[in-house]
Amino acid sequence: MKKAAHLVVALALAAIAGCALAADGDDDAQRPSPRLDGRPTTATVVVFNRPIVRFRAPVLGVPVGERARNASFRISRLLAAPGEHKVTTEQTPQGAIVRIDGHIALAVTNDDAERLGEVAETAMATDAARAIELVIAEMAEARNPRALLIAAGWAALATAVWLAILWTLRGIARALARRALRYAEKKSAEMHATGSDIVPRERLLQVVRYGVRGLFWVLAVLATYEWLGFVLGRFPYTRPWGEGFASFLVDTLTGMLSAIADSIPGLMVAVLIFLFANFAIGLLKSFFDNVQSGQLRFSWIDPDSARPTRRLVIIAVWLFAVAMAYPYIPGAETDAFKGLSVLLGLMVSVGASGIVGQAASGLILMYTRTFRPGEYVRINDNEGTIVALGLFTTRIRTGMGDELTVPNSVVLGTVTRNYSRAVHGAGFILDTTVTIGYDAPWRQVQAMLISAAERTDGVLRQPEPRVFQTALSDFYVEYRLVCQATFTEPRPRAEVLSVLHGNIVDIFNEHGVQIMSPHYFGDPAEAKVVARANWYAPPARPPG
Repeated sequence: MKKAAHLVVALALAAIAGCALAADGDDDAQRPSPRLDGRPTTATVVVFNRPIVRFRAPVLGVPVGERARNASFRISRLLAAPGEHKVTTEQTPQGAIVRIDGHIALAVTNDDAERLGEVAETAMATDAARAIELVIAEMAEARNPRALLIAAGWAALATAVWLAILWTLRGIARALARRALRYAEKKSAEMHATGSDIVPRERLLQVVRYGVRGLFWVLAVLATYEWLGFVLGRFPYTRPWGEGFASFLVDTLTGMLSAIADSIPGLMVAVLIFLFANFAIGLLKSFFDNVQSGQLRFSWIDPDSARPTRRLVIIAVWLFAVAMAYPYIPGAETDAFKGLSVLLGLMVSVGASGIVGQAASGLILMYTRTFRPGEYVRINDNEGTIVALGLFTTRIRTGMGDELTVPNSVVLGTVTRNYSRAVHGAGFILDTTVTIGYDAPWRQVQAMLISAAERTDGVLRQPEPRVFQTALSDFYVEYRLVCQATFTEPRPRAEVLSVLHGNIVDIFNEHGVQIMSPHYFGDPAEAKVVARANWYAPPARPPG
């Protein structure tokens, strides 16, 4: 805290030194405000560090900057000359003239008043005359040693009070920091004892230290600000700066409160728009929930697409509400707000190109109904049951217990085989292929395959399993069994297919028919079948 107080003192002394250096001349204060093309648009007449009037238009080709410099020079010369220094104003067809002891000090033209928006140039001339009279009084005060000594005494007293305030604030900050740290340590120990230590003790103590230190700095800066404004206001030359210091906080707070008051009606309109949007979203949620549960039925929407449609409609409603409320949001018309909106839009457009592509793929899959949750599909080399169809990814649960997450763009860009779409009711298609030699009657082979399907739990009798002879190869006939499985039992397709293969092997062994897969080159010495007595050879165990 001691270092902080020293730093505040150093900053204040540096500010006073800077003000003294700035008093070397009035040229910087008279510097005109530049325009985009480099030419000045306005210039202020400054005498004895006090602004007199602001010119806003050239006269007879004389730029505003040169007008301001000429007026400042004339006023300084007239005030330096002996005389009564009486200030008067005079109205002319071209504007208003301010005179000192009958001599022209400056002229305010009609163009100056019109560009300023004043009712008449007379008001500008009157204000300039008052400012010149104030300059005359301050110049007289600056030449009065007694007045300067009194001002220096007030400045010294204010400096002593300011230093005392800083010293007091330092002591209060230290005491407050000690008490706050003890309280924080106590609460941290209580939370740790109850097992609810949300914030680490070191972090909590650090926050307390920074909070007390920040409070000290805020109060120290406010005290320094008031002291500096008071000291500058004691001396004639720096009095305009002190007046600016004194009015800055008040003007800033007044402007903030005025801006808040002005923004309340628009803010209320924006709040009403968002409340209405929230009410509409509640109605839409209820509608789409009823569609998803099957209580409401429409031809243009089904229960599977109700949930993603609800999300899209909610997003559209919120976007419409934001667009409607945007003009009423406080600060929406400022350049900073517009620039931030453009920056955010650029970031979203550049960084979200891949996300937008994934979302578009998800919407295409949803509304073309390529597949639905619960259907059994094959995507590339992955097959399984659709668990969830999201906006960006599709989740698949395989028969091996894995859950795969596939990007929707990959799903849309590849061939998808749906085993559940061609079935009657809920379920999926099972198919398998065997190759049998030409010496086995094909009718017997078909009957054995159908019998194996009928033995398999989960395979439906209706529609009936069917067998197709898909190829007559050189050494064997290729048979394909196609049947439908149901979802009444929570068994994945891989498990049902495994049971079906086991039943096929069993029934072919029972009838002494040899399966010739994968290749057949000649008749073996003995048929490659397994006798019934050896079906459960160790370590296999019979059922039950």
